[in-house]
Amino acid sequence: MIVLERPLRSLVEQIDLVATPAGAPVAMAHSNNCTSDLNAWVEVFSQFADAIGHPVQRGRLFDVLLGAAAAGNMDDAGVLSYNFLSGDAIVSLPEGRPLTVRRPGTSLTLAGLMRSHLFAAFASMAYGLQILKQSEDVPIDSMFAHGGIFKTPEIPQRVLAAAFNTPVSVGQAAAEGGAWGMALLAGFLLGGAGMTLEEYLDHRIFAGLEVHTVTPSAEEVAEYARYLERFIAALPLQRTAAEVF
Repeated sequence: MIVLERPLRSLVEQIDLVATPAGAPVAMAHSNNCTSDLNAWVEVFSQFADAIGHPVQRGRLFDVLLGAAAAGNMDDAGVLSYNFLSGDAIVSLPEGRPLTVRRPGTSLTLAGLMRSHLFAAFASMAYGLQILKQSEDVPIDSMFAHGGIFKTPEIPQRVLAAAFNTPVSVGQAAAEGGAWGMALLAGFLLGGAGMTLEEYLDHRIFAGLEVHTVTPSAEEVAEYARYLERFIAALPLQRTAAEVF
């Protein structure tokens, strides 16, 4: 979601136009699918750990598996993953099928597998932003990320920064979700007299909040761009899979 300095001049089909609670215009690249398939893979590894008599706490398992994704690069891994549990309008898919494919002659590694799933989690949103940038002059100064995946420090944030080609910041409350946001709005109604919503958030809620910002390197941006190009080019695999399976 990008808070705009001015409304978009034209219709961009892949972008939803919404607003902040204070009424500022927002361009939203909305994806129906993000980390659900990655979570399913983590569950498989959790079942394996249980089966060999060495259960692993879920948070620790995410740290280990996403930590493995920090190694290597997707050009060498030769793996492509799709995270579509459902259809996704942003890439014109009426139905989805989670799918992982790899090139013959490449070694299937934990690093490549997890890095592919992490790249896939943000691919549809990255594609939406790519279309937005191509259609409109919309500079993106920085992004703030939230969601449970960011409980694992640095690695998901770095991939997201590469996907969006912009600095991405993660705060201490990044793992909190929509219910927390609604509670903040309720708090503003009860205790924000004399302040704008922005002032209330800046001075009452986020003042002193520790924020970590990652700026992607040119190499990371280029690696993700190549992955996204393959991700979009191979979408016919998804359509065929939905027709026959």
